[in-house]
Amino acid sequence: MHLFELDKKEKTSEVDDNSIAQKTDTRKTRLTLKQIGRLRLLADAKTTEYNEELIKIKAQYKMPAQESSL
Repeated sequence: MHLFELDKKEKTSEVDDNSIAQKTDTRKTRLTLKQIGRLRLLADAKTTEYNEELIKIKAQYKMPAQESSL
């Protein structure tokens, strides 16, 4: 699963947000549980992709096995 796949699944619109921030608005926005859950999923997916890339890079640059000579 890639980050862009998660993004395609859950498209949100401005209609979901009840309060659209204005330029003069200095209040902090509050995250909903749905938004927090989505951020957590994205963070987990990003960590998983990073670990998969590390495995590929380690396999690519590992030292070749030395053959034993008799």
